[in-house]
Amino acid sequence: MSNPTVGRPMEILLVEDDLEDAGLTIEALAQNDILCRVSLVRDGEEAMEFLRRQGKYARAPRPDLILLDLDLPRLSGREVLAEIENDGVLGAVPIVVLTASDEHRDVLQSQRLHVEDYLTKPVDVEQFAAVIKSLRRYILADVILPR
Repeated sequence: MSNPTVGRPMEILLVEDDLEDAGLTIEALAQNDILCRVSLVRDGEEAMEFLRRQGKYARAPRPDLILLDLDLPRLSGREVLAEIENDGVLGAVPIVVLTASDEHRDVLQSQRLHVEDYLTKPVDVEQFAAVIKSLRRYILADVILPR
């Protein structure tokens, strides 16, 4: 019996203020049999509290992947990216930016903020699944599982 998914579910932090977009993203993960647990936060400040395990997020899981919308209230996606990059621990977490336009990609590249990939909303389900599955293989490549 072969099981293509080995190991623990992938921990994903979804930072998205639009509940409809968040629902579509979560649905795309489910439709493509991506074994994961998704935590949703709705603004940039909440994202940083989650990542730093502050306040109500003191016991939050460390994400394996961050799906980040750029247009966020309170603290923009760009500001979140900059804070993550300046943090030695958080800077190692892969980030996929969910953006409404290709212009954002150019802006981020000009600011030299590192992200793994950019996906334009509405997200193409097949492209999205391919990116997530690729990152899952990369993230879990160094995990040694018991026999």
